[in-house]
Amino acid sequence: MRILVIEDERKVASFIKNGLEEERYIVESAPDGESGLDIALNNHFDAIVLDVMLPKKDGFSVLKELRSAGKVTPVLMLTARGTTEDRVTGLDLGADDYLPKPFHFEELAARLRSIMRRSSTEKSTKLTCADLVLDTVSHVAFRWGKEIELTTKEYALLEYLIRNKSRIVSRSMITQHVWKHNFDTESNIIDVYIKRLRSKIEKVGHPKILQSIRGVGYRMREVSPDDTEQIEDYSEDDS
Repeated sequence: MRILVIEDERKVASFIKNGLEEERYIVESAPDGESGLDIALNNHFDAIVLDVMLPKKDGFSVLKELRSAGKVTPVLMLTARGTTEDRVTGLDLGADDYLPKPFHFEELAARLRSIMRRSSTEKSTKLTCADLVLDTVSHVAFRWGKEIELTTKEYALLEYLIRNKSRIVSRSMITQHVWKHNFDTESNIIDVYIKRLRSKIEKVGHPKILQSIRGVGYRMREVSPDDTEQIEDYSEDDS
């Protein structure tokens, strides 16, 4: 999941960014409202952490312009004032939640998970595809009753694929959600990570759940444990 942090206080921004990256999120940051708005309008994020008191353009103005532009990205607003008037203003402008400073990181992370669940069709903290289970709180994956060890990028890729299961996602969609920047068109980095992920979540004798759509992208699909057609399909090289 990809998150934008718009915060001018360096220590606070670093505190949030480091904490979220430890939680396996992909994080970008902006030091003022003007640059933050530009980044938010021109990129896809799964959530935005937005401070109210910002240089160049305050958080309320940023939020108003985001919603006016049709951006429905969940927004968690931060404020050092924490007044009822500020909270009402932010919520009326389209904020999804409010968190007064100072705060504990655990609460910020929980509030982010909550607003992202509310904006998603998947409301549970556990995502599933066939017998694969991904816990979005502990960031642990299980299949065949065993824990699967994943790197930060592998986890981010798997979460994105499961959240979009049964849908084909293109390479460009994956780079926007899992990596901060697009790759050169000749890069095979996504193919490399798909191969690594497949080696961990699939094995011979079990149904294939991560499908490659040649020339288009990838798709996670639901299969039953006794789906022999998909087991046979496992031997094909479709990466």
